[in-house]
Amino acid sequence: MKKYIYISLMAILLTTCQKPEIQIVDFDSFRVTNVKYSDVIVDGNLNSEIHTMELGEENGTKVASIALANLVENLIETMQCNKVIQIAGTYTGHDIDESPITLSGKVILPAKGKIKNMVVVSHWTIGSNRECPSECFQLEGILASKGYAVVMADYIGYGVTANRVHPYMHLESTANSVVDMALAVKPYLKAIGREPESEEVILVGYSQGGSTTLGVMNILQNKYKNELPLKKVFAGGGPYDLAATFDLAMLEDKTGIPCAIPLIVQGLNEGDFLNLDLSEFFQPILMEHLDDWVNSKKYSVAEINTMLNAKKVSDLMTDAGRDKQNPNTAELYRSLMWSSILFFTPNAPLYIFHSIDDNTVPFVNATKAEQYYKGKNVTYDFDHYGPHQAGAVKFIFKVYQQL
Repeated sequence: MKKYIYISLMAILLTTCQKPEIQIVDFDSFRVTNVKYSDVIVDGNLNSEIHTMELGEENGTKVASIALANLVENLIETMQCNKVIQIAGTYTGHDIDESPITLSGKVILPAKGKIKNMVVVSHWTIGSNRECPSECFQLEGILASKGYAVVMADYIGYGVTANRVHPYMHLESTANSVVDMALAVKPYLKAIGREPESEEVILVGYSQGGSTTLGVMNILQNKYKNELPLKKVFAGGGPYDLAATFDLAMLEDKTGIPCAIPLIVQGLNEGDFLNLDLSEFFQPILMEHLDDWVNSKKYSVAEINTMLNAKKVSDLMTDAGRDKQNPNTAELYRSLMWSSILFFTPNAPLYIFHSIDDNTVPFVNATKAEQYYKGKNVTYDFDHYGPHQAGAVKFIFKVYQQL
């Protein structure tokens, strides 16, 4: 019986969400480069073009598949429009040094109907340029099917700036890229007649996107509380305390995401203009292949992890690079502290999700957040949700339910 209910619901969704005309506006805020129409659900399954997190976690794949099946079931039952519009484009943002730079990203809208709010998503860790929002349909885009305008920036180092080193985990520049895009998209939506019913925005982010989302929250509270007032913030599985994460990785000499080692070191080196000699930090094999494996943007996170073939931090980093007594490592450590995002007061409702089983972004980040935000307007959701990849799907599922 349930199967026939699903089929009937899908028939209604597919017949009521017809492809409308959309006005392509080219002006000084968000400039459209490509428009594509997509279905979220195809033949009762999630559209195969929708991109989920890639980590290469063998023990997390089954758990993630179960979570994804639950998400699809919930989508079929509650979505308002199955067809969405993917609008890729560019905008003017702030470079690392605060100078103007052309950046890129994507806006995803329900094909028809009113827009409730703008949902500003900070994406998780990616490796290849094909995984960035402007180049693919990322999983968070399904939130548009519930009547929201989903805004996703590529970040510096992806999209139209793919030739640049991504300042990975450099909180200020990455959060600025997200804020700049939200500010650019707001007048664009008004210009095409898809202005949200409410000016309040919702922030969403998992993993790298979790900490970036809190960085975005901090910026909006301090600088743009009138332009982009906050309704609610969802942060999941984020490395909020980079220094504590570094300490744990060095103590245990292990990493659940090998590619994060070169990404973090060179990312903060780039973002904070440290001018570090990377050969002092990276083992020769990593230095030899750094540009091809990491900086070419040809390979996904899972593919980079496979090529690195490392379980220990010491397989990738030198003794000097792991020693905080080394002056250059101490300088990197200071950058880790500067890009940690626990030392501010959230003024909007905040939901923090983390799987206790997460072996990629250690659970210590969640406990640090809980300790610091004690007494604040924060809801915590900590449970055994499986490894990091499975947690990503579960997090999006929970966000979808709460929107």
